[in-house]
Amino acid sequence: MELGLTGRVAIVAAVSKGLGRAVAEELAREGAHVAICARTATTLAETAAHIQKTTGCEVLHQALDVTDFTAVAAFVTAVEARFGRIDICVTNAGGPPSNSFENTKPEDWRSAVDQLLMSTVFFAKETLPRMQKNKWGRLITSSAVKQPVDGLLLSNSIRSAVTGLARTLANEYAADGITVNNVCPGYTRTARLDGLASTISASSGSKPEEVFAHWEREIPAGRLGTPREFAAVVAFLASERASYVNGASIAVDGGLVRSLL
Repeated sequence: MELGLTGRVAIVAAVSKGLGRAVAEELAREGAHVAICARTATTLAETAAHIQKTTGCEVLHQALDVTDFTAVAAFVTAVEARFGRIDICVTNAGGPPSNSFENTKPEDWRSAVDQLLMSTVFFAKETLPRMQKNKWGRLITSSAVKQPVDGLLLSNSIRSAVTGLARTLANEYAADGITVNNVCPGYTRTARLDGLASTISASSGSKPEEVFAHWEREIPAGRLGTPREFAAVVAFLASERASYVNGASIAVDGGLVRSLL
């Protein structure tokens, strides 16, 4: 299927590893120019070099903290200066640590709001007006909201706000040729999931492999997802073919969520 992404310009945040890296790679494979950011400069540079080498697409990379509005604004400006436009923005941020409600401090909540919600607000604030000028754009958020994940109190809570923001923006910007959608990952084999398994293992006394086996039994597909399977859905939503998909929250979870919608 021709997705119509050749020559499009895509920003992808938190790209050093995991889902963000997979999304950037997938968009580049489809012919998009990608601009990537993450906090760790060395890892980010390695990722950019790998994507450019394996896809042949031009990659702009810049180390920054997505909770810093000034840094985000400067990055978006640099992307526009380099490529002349911005067509796609995939917001993403590494998740806060797992914890119980009892042990979560007020400052942990504030940090999670900045990390997950405000970073999305910052990217939307900077990219949507630029997309409006071109009457075409794709804003894609990533939030596990259809079914809370045990142990991820802060993510479960704050990512729901991200989804509410995305759904509202979908209404406000649709007339400008811009779609806003949310992709909901299930249990996907990333370093973050390895960390969650270790945390659950330490608190329950079970082995990490037993935690993974439990998750796999919950999933109708009988296995964990891969980052590239998640990235494929994001690439479709970013494409010309998905022009009438707007305001949706799409689960990529092997059937884990049992709800009808």
